[in-house]
Amino acid sequence: MDMKHPVEKTDRIIAVVLLVIMLVMGGTTTVQAARIKDIANIRGVRQNQLFGYGLVIGLDGSGDGNKSLFTVQSLSSMLEKMGVTIDPDDIKVKNVAAVMVTTDLPPFARTGSRIDVLVSSIGDAKNLQGGTLLLTPLKGADGRVYAVAQGPVSTGGFSYGKGTGTGVQKNFPTVGRIVGGALIEQEIANDFNAREMLTLALHTPDFTTATRMAQAINAAFGDDMANAPDAGTIQVKVPDLYRGRSVELVALIENLGVTPDLVSKIIINERTGTVIMGENVRIATIAIAHGNLSIQVNTQENASQPMPFARRGQTVVTQDREMLVEEGRNPLFLVESGVSLGEVVRALNALGVSPRDLIAIFQALKAAGALQAELQII
Repeated sequence: MDMKHPVEKTDRIIAVVLLVIMLVMGGTTTVQAARIKDIANIRGVRQNQLFGYGLVIGLDGSGDGNKSLFTVQSLSSMLEKMGVTIDPDDIKVKNVAAVMVTTDLPPFARTGSRIDVLVSSIGDAKNLQGGTLLLTPLKGADGRVYAVAQGPVSTGGFSYGKGTGTGVQKNFPTVGRIVGGALIEQEIANDFNAREMLTLALHTPDFTTATRMAQAINAAFGDDMANAPDAGTIQVKVPDLYRGRSVELVALIENLGVTPDLVSKIIINERTGTVIMGENVRIATIAIAHGNLSIQVNTQENASQPMPFARRGQTVVTQDREMLVEEGRNPLFLVESGVSLGEVVRALNALGVSPRDLIAIFQALKAAGALQAELQII
């Protein structure tokens, strides 16, 4: 016998119906639509950067050496904490390297979880291959320790005979990674389910995209729960049905399809001759003539033989050169105003120009005011 309260059963039925609607909308989304999770993120749900200073030991003579004073002092301080007192001036080792350890603390990371760390040499070490990172506290921007790192360093490269003129090096052996090398010791408090308001931040702020996103959320849930206060933010009020269940609400919202609006833009790379046009690029009706000057030099070799019965005559090779100068006589093309990217491309292809010629044409179109797009040169 079902002893659940009728109101609770109704809430669960409504939730199931909404989930079915989300799946149907996701299956019928147009090709141009993108998921909200791909164009926006939840404010407050982000990574936090951690860093720390440590020592890598066990190197095969490729460490910092005695010239890096901070490495020697760090090694002396570490040994002193372990009960070994030694003067830094007496330390003569080459198998220790000072490094900076960096990583990103993922959102909702829990104590005991492991994350990868990046180990980078800050001294004059030549190679970290085969080294082991000693226990290194990793701190956040607030100075608190959130994780500790330790373990063998994997460089993914090597360096042999460097500095001898016949050395071989692959990748960067002074930078390595420890997979799962950091153990999280402290969590960042975040009671996500207790939120009464969610804020979505667009990766690329745009008024049209923000409005479409708010409309898509309101249409999916049948309520005016979302609004766009500016071009990069969408505020979503958590409905009573999802109080204490914000995770389920976000799972439904982030799979909704929204078509992002794009600014008409043409990207030009003059170094490589690359031209990229956006979908909304338009050109006004304009006449274009694109000509060039070609110079061709032809060389023909002839054999000059002496006259018959000449006593001291010799056969000599002579060269006749001919220079041809031609100026292109390309006709004046009338390019009609395009209503789609395909029509613009076909009109420009009718000129028979190369990508590098397109760069000059686009710059001239922009100067003439006939290009209805932003021209960006990188």
